[in-house]
Amino acid sequence: MTNKVKKRIDPLPEKFESEEKAGEFWDAHSASDYEEYLELTNMTFDIKERHFEIEIDRESFMALNAYAKKINKPLKNLASKILKEKLIS
Repeated sequence: MTNKVKKRIDPLPEKFESEEKAGEFWDAHSASDYEEYLELTNMTFDIKERHFEIEIDRESFMALNAYAKKINKPLKNLASKILKEKLIS
């Protein structure tokens, strides 16, 4: 014998006071509980840039990080620039 307990679903606010309040609501709720409010849409995405993760040793990271701070550049931009210069040029 299975006891089905109906999940209590909070009402969807008609309007959120702020983006922060909307974020708090959706952090605590699942969109799948509000399917009747969802609308189908046609969207096209043109992904122009991809980001990848690579592993490097601690010594290389520390040197790269120190140099990025010294020249006041974001670490990821500096790493990409160095790789392009060494591999593509």
